[in-house]
Amino acid sequence: MSKATQIFQSSRVRALMPWASAALASVALLTPLAAFAEDAPPTLESVSAQLTANKVGMDTIWTMIAGFLVFFMNAGFALLEAGLCRAKNASTILAKNFIVFCAATVAFWVVGFNLMFADGTSFVGGFSFFLGEESIYSSLAWTPVPLDAKFFFQLVFAATAATIVSGCVDERNKYLSFIIFSVLLTAFIYPVTGHWIWGGGWLAAAGFWDFAGSTVVHFAGAVAGLAGILVVGPRLGRYKKDGTAVAVPGHSMHMAALGTLILWLGWFGFNPGSTMMADGGAIAHIALVTNIAGAAGALAATFVAWLMLGKPDITMTLNGALAGLVAITAPCAWVTPGASFIIGIIGGALAVVAVPMWDKIKIDDPVGALSVHMVNGIWGTLAVGLFAAPAYAGGEAQPSLGLFYGGDASALLTQAKGLAAVGAFVFATSMVVWYVLKMTLGVRVTEEEETEGLDIHEIGVGAYNGDSLASRAVAAPPEAEAAAAAAVSVTQQA
Repeated sequence: MSKATQIFQSSRVRALMPWASAALASVALLTPLAAFAEDAPPTLESVSAQLTANKVGMDTIWTMIAGFLVFFMNAGFALLEAGLCRAKNASTILAKNFIVFCAATVAFWVVGFNLMFADGTSFVGGFSFFLGEESIYSSLAWTPVPLDAKFFFQLVFAATAATIVSGCVDERNKYLSFIIFSVLLTAFIYPVTGHWIWGGGWLAAAGFWDFAGSTVVHFAGAVAGLAGILVVGPRLGRYKKDGTAVAVPGHSMHMAALGTLILWLGWFGFNPGSTMMADGGAIAHIALVTNIAGAAGALAATFVAWLMLGKPDITMTLNGALAGLVAITAPCAWVTPGASFIIGIIGGALAVVAVPMWDKIKIDDPVGALSVHMVNGIWGTLAVGLFAAPAYAGGEAQPSLGLFYGGDASALLTQAKGLAAVGAFVFATSMVVWYVLKMTLGVRVTEEEETEGLDIHEIGVGAYNGDSLASRAVAAPPEAEAAAAAAVSVTQQA
């Protein structure tokens, strides 16, 4: 035993240790107090400045956390889409939902954010590259958070719009064409209509309101996806010659259900986060009405599907929840819980009724994205003009009272005009981009690639059992390939 250890363990030293610890603690406490006594006493201005800094910090933390939740919706979309489609295309769908955020990040950072929010005209924001000085984004001056936080939160919204397009063209769209379209959508198309509404553009000046994006994100993304569906065309064998739709079941309801729950969680960032300030009352209210609408949508879709199909289809339940969430996104800050229940019920029912409507005109939407995001983007936007309540609306920085709460039809008409304008612009520009891609790179895989699966041709590896083009070539004899080709031919003739 060393000499130091012997001293430390002696009874006399051990008896003195508590007093020594107390003395050291006193010194530690008194030192900053002494230093503070030498400084000037705090003033009203310094205290106010510190409180402001603390509030900005809290606002920033809340905005970033909400942005993280919206970012996590990428996982929800990936699982939902992959689950509702066939196993042979799962890797491609997962890859698209991963790469779309990467493409959107670069495109929105380089030019899209400025076109949407930088000072410009009533039609489009400033055309410049990368993030500029805070002073040029006067349309975002209402929130005190730093510019980096504003950009990140708006980025995850732009990426969501592009992700909606993915679901519309799943199982037959070329991977490279989708990436290029995503870049152009988030760099130019989405920012222009976003500027009209959120960037201080002409629709905002006309009295159009969309709190968290039923029109800006969901409707616009779905319209761009509709243009893609029309150019790419339906999947092989999806419709018979007489126009009858042939069901193409998804391969994993586990993935679809988990993806929907993740999306629902993400909506608590999507809607309440759009306050971009740590306003406890507003955040709690928006979260409440968001949740009620999602639950009501799921219930309505379940029972409407039960009546129409004879069974409570799980895919309808899942899309019903998403429909209710999309519908409440525009009016969530200005409606009562009771109104949110009605909005969700109608939204869920619309999602079910819309599915056969699209099939009648041979619009092949593999995951129901149009029924959820387009139909309910419209419904949610119109709901502002119907349900905006006196407790939350009627002021200068709020929408006019809804038709059901003492307002007149002018607010509803303005919402409808805004939908028409956004729909026309996004559809026209998206059609141009899709057609240019079709005439150059091509937008659709070959019949053979679609039949065998996009995974082994577009991505090179399947989602299950290490499936790949090489392994399939070894495992499948020529006779099997010939039989598969013959089956495709029969399906096309049908």
